[in-house]
Amino acid sequence: MHKWRAIPVLSLVAAGVAWGWLEHGASPNASQTAAAQGSVAAVPVVAAEVRRADVPIFLTGLGTVRAFNSVVLTSRVDGEIVKINFQEGEDVRAGDVLVEIDSQPLAAALAQAQAAKLKDQAQLANARLDLDRAQKLVGTGAGTTQQLDTARAQVAQLEASTTADQATIEAAQVQLNYCKIRSPITGRTGTRLIDIGNIVRAGSSSGIVMINQMHPISVAFDLPADSLPQIRDRMRAGAVSVVAQDHADRELAAGKLAVIDNQVNVATGTIRYKATFDNTSENLWPGQFVTIRLQLEVRRDAVTIPAAAVQRGAEGTYAFVIDNSNIVRKRPIKIGFANRDVAVIDSGVQQGELVATDGQYRIEAGTRVEIVPQAAQTVN
Repeated sequence: MHKWRAIPVLSLVAAGVAWGWLEHGASPNASQTAAAQGSVAAVPVVAAEVRRADVPIFLTGLGTVRAFNSVVLTSRVDGEIVKINFQEGEDVRAGDVLVEIDSQPLAAALAQAQAAKLKDQAQLANARLDLDRAQKLVGTGAGTTQQLDTARAQVAQLEASTTADQATIEAAQVQLNYCKIRSPITGRTGTRLIDIGNIVRAGSSSGIVMINQMHPISVAFDLPADSLPQIRDRMRAGAVSVVAQDHADRELAAGKLAVIDNQVNVATGTIRYKATFDNTSENLWPGQFVTIRLQLEVRRDAVTIPAAAVQRGAEGTYAFVIDNSNIVRKRPIKIGFANRDVAVIDSGVQQGELVATDGQYRIEAGTRVEIVPQAAQTVN
């Protein structure tokens, strides 16, 4: 009897030992698992401080460099090229004789016109003597008025012939002068289009050489038509500065806006502008494509954030603002101006706040973050 009574007691003791082992032995591991599940690692992001700064406001467009003046040198008379006085690609000045054409035929024509004038002048002198004699005869009654009128008409006719001869001489002299083809502008020659010994014709469109004026130089570019009121207002206030950049955003030259076209392109909704550059360093070359940045104004003491901090979604533009506890807040922002580097914020953030600039794809509102330097940010 005592033996069977001892069995339930031993069972109760064994159960108590097992419960104690579970309570005091197994519980620590369960607590660690729960703690591990409840803790989330901070997400590394790069952040920047909201600052105040003076920000220049630019309009940007694609432009084409054009010579300030461009001339295709052609001949105004027919003849053979006997001399070329320029080298391809060299600078020439206005008035320099670049090409000479065989002048012998035109020189002969000039001599012929001069001889004709001398002949008419001799005849005119004789006619004037006849007129003088006719006047004297009429005065003495020995001559008739008809003879006097004929003498006067002869003098007038020869005077007209002499005037025509002088005009012919001047025209021949002009043609002879055209045998020396001069540069009409100061600029740079291109490749020669025709060689010495060839016959050129007046009015030929092929030309001899093209001359481009490089100093100054122009850039034509297009901007949306709605830019016109702003730019016109800016021009009334003073000169509008423009900067020409290459494809890598390196500044090539600085200049001024010179021309606003007098109509909007209805096909593209844009308007054409032209800027002028001194181009003393010759960084701009005719036919070159450049990016034009036209400065409209400078925003003084504007609230700015890096352009990389601006996010866009279905609800509009926003930024991830990091509070003092390193918790992310999604903040709607209103952008007044933005370029590739900086965004001017009209509302949404305040000076001194931190905004995430890299790693935003890994965070959302409420995420705890760790701020790391730019070089430390890695993509997982």
